Amino acid sequence: MERTVVVVGGGYGGTLVAKELDADANVVLIDPREGFVNAAASLRALTRPDWAPHAFFPFGTLLERGRVMRDRVVSVDPKSVTLASDQRVEADYLVLATGSGYPYPAKPNPEANDIAQQLDDLRETHRELSGAGRVLILGAGPVGLELAGEIKDVWPDKGVIIVDRADRLLPGFLPEVRDGLHHQLDERGIELRLGTGLTTLPPVPAGQAAPFAVTTGFGEEIVADIWFRAFGVRIDTGYLADGHLTPLTERGMIPVAEHLNVQGYDHVYAIGDVADLPDPKMASYAMEHAAIVAKNIKAQLAGDRPDAVHTPTPDRRILLPLGTRAGVGQLPTPDGPSAATVATVHERKGADLFTARFAARFGRPDHTPSWIGP
Repeated sequence: MERTVVVVGGGYGGTLVAKELDADANVVLIDPREGFVNAAASLRALTRPDWAPHAFFPFGTLLERGRVMRDRVVSVDPKSVTLASDQRVEADYLVLATGSGYPYPAKPNPEANDIAQQLDDLRETHRELSGAGRVLILGAGPVGLELAGEIKDVWPDKGVIIVDRADRLLPGFLPEVRDGLHHQLDERGIELRLGTGLTTLPPVPAGQAAPFAVTTGFGEEIVADIWFRAFGVRIDTGYLADGHLTPLTERGMIPVAEHLNVQGYDHVYAIGDVADLPDPKMASYAMEHAAIVAKNIKAQLAGDRPDAVHTPTPDRRILLPLGTRAGVGQLPTPDGPSAATVATVHERKGADLFTARFAARFGRPDHTPSWIGP
């Protein structure tokens, strides 16, 4: 009898595991959304709404044999998952890949699960942003920096200021990467206020245009017309809070062993942001985890022992485009991490934000962007 693999979560890692195992098992992918969202493209989708559909991929084209259930998992035990619709789906193998939440617009509003609604939200926020003369971004991590770059790429004359309590950009990365980032931000007129926060959040909702003034911890008044929140990751493991599968860590993550199996089980795996690993919460790491888990489950389906092991590396990597023409990066080399050139950042991410890669995963060559930045 064919074994059933239930994958919970249709993000970067979950869709890759489901795709890889589609020919080998009865794959059931469970996600409440209509389709996969390439979150790496969300910020460009905001600033270029005509391009925005390229960030979304309906689940219907992902699997040839398996099926997708549009529902939300509310509980997991070693043999099954329970859905919000009260259905119970039994599994021989389980892969937990629910990822994390992040404030809109870097990820869709949590209540918007239909692609049409997600696109409507982006178009509405684009209209608000278009009329704003000065933009405040709270958070100078990769999301805040990329958002600033995308805004300046489309509206070079808009004022953009980023505020963050951290005293430096990209801690843990090479000095030449940070220096190059500062230089490119200065070239684009993107202002930084580091080492300080705001005394209070702006009095208007994020993403809505209305003039306001706020004060930093240093006493500086900042006047802007719209603001965006670019901080606040939320790990999505609430469906495990009942303890029917495993206790979570203090940070709400899932403890895993070297094969990325949940500790105590050889048939339940966790990947991506939900796994208690030192890896950064980034799509590239989730996809690395997915490849390891797919290999291990294939081995188990064939009656062999899983032998693919995940070994975290201390070397940090990043590709951080600032719109279509600029950006910085750090990539591994045999001699250790090295700064990436602007051309490399453009070629590997900035040009299409991985859209072509996911068009191939979803069997949608027609989805490849007709526009790619110069």
